[in-house]
Amino acid sequence: MKKISTKLRNLLLGTTAALMLALAAMVWSPGTGFLQADAATDYEQLQKFSRVMEMVRRAYVENVNDEKLIDGALSGMLSSLDPHSTYMDKEMYKQMTVDTKGEFGGLGIEISAAEGGIRIVSPIEDTPADKAGVKAGDLIIKINEALARDMSLPEAVKLMRGKPKTSIVLTIFRKGTNAPLEIKIVRAIIKVKSVKSDLLAPGYAYLRITQFQERTGSLLKKQLKALRKRADGHLTGAVLDLRNNPGGLLNQAIEVSDLFLNKGNIVSTKSRAGKNLSFDASRGDALNGLPLIVLINNGSASASEIVAGALQDHHRAVLVGIKSFGKGSVQSVVPLGDGTAIKVTTALYYTPSGRSIQATGIDPDIEVEQLVIKSEKALNSGLSVSERDLKGHLSNGNGKKSARKTVKKSPSNHASDQMQQRLKLDTQLQRALDLLKGLHALES
Repeated sequence: MKKISTKLRNLLLGTTAALMLALAAMVWSPGTGFLQADAATDYEQLQKFSRVMEMVRRAYVENVNDEKLIDGALSGMLSSLDPHSTYMDKEMYKQMTVDTKGEFGGLGIEISAAEGGIRIVSPIEDTPADKAGVKAGDLIIKINEALARDMSLPEAVKLMRGKPKTSIVLTIFRKGTNAPLEIKIVRAIIKVKSVKSDLLAPGYAYLRITQFQERTGSLLKKQLKALRKRADGHLTGAVLDLRNNPGGLLNQAIEVSDLFLNKGNIVSTKSRAGKNLSFDASRGDALNGLPLIVLINNGSASASEIVAGALQDHHRAVLVGIKSFGKGSVQSVVPLGDGTAIKVTTALYYTPSGRSIQATGIDPDIEVEQLVIKSEKALNSGLSVSERDLKGHLSNGNGKKSARKTVKKSPSNHASDQMQQRLKLDTQLQRALDLLKGLHALES
């Protein structure tokens, strides 16, 4: 496996809360530092900024310190650029460094700015928000009694984060509903398990990535090895589930893609200033060319889309589900030396075929909507009648020879009870497994 530069750990593709910068006279250029723009224009703008700041300092109805004014200016500048650029105060920057390691406090949702409120990109699996029924695409219109449209993203983040075991009420608008929904969520210390795995059936691996964190690639490789051992050393295909995965670290998206590719480009980035980057796969396919299905939905964003796009462009996997979120921008995190930092959009990324999916998303090869099956009882509500159920039916003449021998399965060689229950309710996963079995049958 090719080693990826640790500098890429600062390139975050997660779709997190957005705020921003206001450094009036300078444009930041990755790799080359700060470049001074037109001096006369800059001087005039700085004078205007200084006059406004002095007027607020002297005439505002309450005393306000310079740090608060500068922080507000930085936040306002960056928030005017795009939904993902952000100014992080000391508390937010410290929390962000914890988030990418997989443990943090709060609700367990990834959010971005939106007209009329705050958009939920994706609830993170097994978190309070996920268990409370929050869905990708929901629009938060109120946080407790405060209107979301009247607050910045940093303010919203601070409101939603709090002490574990305390509760918060989100009022959301969901497409297809006639009235807003109120969802009560109890905060918790959130430990995100980046990689999960199981067998869907004997020989068929299920690999789930909930978020791209520091060790996602190595964990995925380790769990794939364990599944192969469970399958008595013989896998016939795999499903990689990237649904509701909001993204994470770029270097981990590259590492995961490289696991299944033997050669070729994985992703490239293009920026207005600074270096354009390109990352290629090294030799070695962890599945040795076995059929691979990738599940995506509207909560699959950023790093998830890098992986899905690379595998789709190289015809290495069949994508199943619905169109992805469409975040094709790269954010660079730049510490400012005093415990604060900026996260600023510096580039767009491109899949191997050269397509940018910014604001368009990735279309699956096979579109499958997720149907809601409320209970197992619903699955068994229909009557099934066959020839053997008819009175006086003829025997087939084969006698006892017709009965196939029942092959005993090792308990470790088939899906866990939890996975069997999930398969009954998850229609997209059902179709993925059906497709894998069909591809295997054709190859056989």
